[in-house]
Amino acid sequence: MLINRLPLKIKNDPKKVILQYFDLVNPERTKRALNRIETFDEKQVDELLKNVLDGFDRRHKNFKESLIENYAKVEKYIENPDKFTENRKLLTGSYFSKEYSIEASALFNPSLIPHPDQSGLKDGEVRFIISLRATGEGHVSSIEFRSGIITKDNQIKLDPVSRYSVLPEIVKEMEYSEEFVKQRVDPNDKEAVKKILNANYDISFDDNSDISERVIFPFSNAELVGMEDVRFVRFTNDDGSIIYYGTYTAYNGLSYKTQIIETENFKDFKIRTLHGNGVKDKGMALFPRKVNGQYAMASREDAESIFVLLSDSLYFWNDAKKIKKPGYDWEVIQTGNCGLPIETEKGWLLITHAVGPMRTYVISACLLDLNDPSKVIGELDKPLLSPTEEEREGYVPNVVYSCGSLVNNGELVIPYAMSDSYCGFAKTTVKELLAELV
Repeated sequence: MLINRLPLKIKNDPKKVILQYFDLVNPERTKRALNRIETFDEKQVDELLKNVLDGFDRRHKNFKESLIENYAKVEKYIENPDKFTENRKLLTGSYFSKEYSIEASALFNPSLIPHPDQSGLKDGEVRFIISLRATGEGHVSSIEFRSGIITKDNQIKLDPVSRYSVLPEIVKEMEYSEEFVKQRVDPNDKEAVKKILNANYDISFDDNSDISERVIFPFSNAELVGMEDVRFVRFTNDDGSIIYYGTYTAYNGLSYKTQIIETENFKDFKIRTLHGNGVKDKGMALFPRKVNGQYAMASREDAESIFVLLSDSLYFWNDAKKIKKPGYDWEVIQTGNCGLPIETEKGWLLITHAVGPMRTYVISACLLDLNDPSKVIGELDKPLLSPTEEEREGYVPNVVYSCGSLVNNGELVIPYAMSDSYCGFAKTTVKELLAELV
């Protein structure tokens, strides 16, 4: 079967940096640093601040505002803050600020979905958003976005990427609600209540920010080390309204847990936890609509097989059914999904991944029954995409992987990561693929 690789690549850029608060943790150490800053005369303050602004102002949006915000976090340790001039506050903020290069290590595991705005396009075109896993120092993973257009003949045209990166302007933890809490944890367990509220929060980006600037960076303790491999889906509700959901792996450095992101515009996001005995391991992918009145999810419960779950609630998942286990020689170690199931006239097309000899990851596919997705009605007996000699070199060698594909004009467009380093695109004809599956 013909699979065409497209020439476009999306690669990591170490220049994409965010501004973070530099927390010295120890209050006494913080006070000592502040005392040193207090000894500077105003001329020295002005000169030092000029050097900071000359070197960093062009690298960040609203740079001065961010410095003042970080100054405010240490102001409580200053005996006479009224004596601090505006320039001294800005300079102090700079000492308690740091840059983090979000893509320093890699930019990979893409998920491709239609953009909420499809206006002004030519016939056969679709505007898209692609989510990406950005990884920097300490292997901390965050979520980034790019946008562009898929042309009538399914070529990829990326929109210009801003040199800036911005964090959400508003972070709001879930307020206490007895009904919300008692469904999830014991209300008398104060530590559990604190954790569940911390892991459910809302974020919002500035209206003037470009989508390529927005960075969803780990906030809660549940995802402290990473928000990994988000699988976005354009979900159609029963009333025909559209909402976007993205299931992702929250990693705290010790354990993994799947959580979900909700948005209608990719500017305002809700982060929510998932619950139930079916929320295990990684790689949960939501179907793009309800099936027979229930939400449906593909998952990998046992770390090696594909499962399907059905639920009346988006947030509670139990009793997963195993539908496909490793069988072919190229999937002996593991098989799982590569993002959302895609609805076709023949069934649910599920793009899959599999792990074979030498921990080589390949991409393949299977077909699920439209009315009963727990039934596999077809599968490829060979990989659809395997790493080439060029693609096998990277942060994690011998891997091709995707978190969500898109169909346009009869072709399946697959964005995929190469060895956990950077991304490319491939396409194949849906008709040919379905013929091989059926």
